[in-house]
Amino acid sequence: MNVRVVYGDLLAQDVDGIVNAWNRNIIPWWLLIPQGVSGAIKRRAGYAPFRELGRMGWIPLGGAVVTGAGKLPHKAIIHVAGINMFWRSSEYAIRSSVRNAIARAREQQFASIAVPVIGAGTGGQRREVALRIMEEELRSLDFDGEVRIVLYENHDGQNAHHR
Repeated sequence: MNVRVVYGDLLAQDVDGIVNAWNRNIIPWWLLIPQGVSGAIKRRAGYAPFRELGRMGWIPLGGAVVTGAGKLPHKAIIHVAGINMFWRSSEYAIRSSVRNAIARAREQQFASIAVPVIGAGTGGQRREVALRIMEEELRSLDFDGEVRIVLYENHDGQNAHHR
């Protein structure tokens, strides 16, 4: 597996699939005001991926499901349940989300995926801690493709600082 950490816009990555750090899909998507990656996906992909996601029902903590990419140029979106019912992430949720995202990417026969830092931001984990956990988990997995961990960068080229 080729793992790279890059700065930029997750949705602008030239990859087969992107990962959306989502919740357990218990609250209907239309009641939420998605922030971060989910908000960007909703604005640029449209509602179709979220409608499809809403029909899938509850996702176990750390689980991953695949939807279409809507208006985005990717083949699909892998949505991972990286936060619990209290909107907090944990090492277990991050590791499971990474493991299940890679499993879905293998099933879809993707050659490449782009992943945000799961558990940071809304999930409450410090970005450095979540990134370390993700990199450790990725080293333990088998995937014949590229995994690009994308650290968000503002449009003015400045790194966005997360807790």
